[in-house]
Amino acid sequence: MKEIDQQTEERHRAKMESRKAVQDAEVAEKTLEKGLLMVHTGSGKGKTTAAFGLALRMLGHNRRVGIVQFIKGAWSTGEQPAFAVFGDRVVWHTMGEGFTWETQDLKRDVAAAEHAWAKVVELMADETIGLLVLDELNIALRYDYLDLDKVVATLVARRPDLHVVVTGRNAKPAMLEAADMVTEMTLVKHHFKAGVKAQAGVEF
Repeated sequence: MKEIDQQTEERHRAKMESRKAVQDAEVAEKTLEKGLLMVHTGSGKGKTTAAFGLALRMLGHNRRVGIVQFIKGAWSTGEQPAFAVFGDRVVWHTMGEGFTWETQDLKRDVAAAEHAWAKVVELMADETIGLLVLDELNIALRYDYLDLDKVVATLVARRPDLHVVVTGRNAKPAMLEAADMVTEMTLVKHHFKAGVKAQAGVEF
């Protein structure tokens, strides 16, 4: 273990005491509790992964979770069987048919997105659900599969205690403006560029 002299220890203690006082005061100021609209966007990996982390946290607090996947659906991912362990505490709907370059059928993509959005509206009315994960909704909005204004207005008008997390790159400005919290995943380095293929347990 690194040797720490008494003077260094005392300086550290004083610094941390001061920081704790600031942090405690800041936390004490925050008294509002509400359902949040959260957006995970950006070019980096981890948007859906982070949303599923929130889902696990919600389950840990004995709240039910609804998951609607707008684009994904053409291939199997590891999260769905993992969440299946929670039984009816997780309501999972994979409504997409794959990315637009795979389907190459605009009418089919629009129909799938509209069907998925109808499911979202249905789940929003279920008061037993504490969190909705709208996976790749930003992609559906980017390609104009859904009416942006209608989607944002519906999310803003959700019941006061419902948390919603929206994922997907290229989030529209209207979605960002409506959100309570926005996190942008920034791509710094990705193994795909080095020729490493998508792997089970990492990408899906």
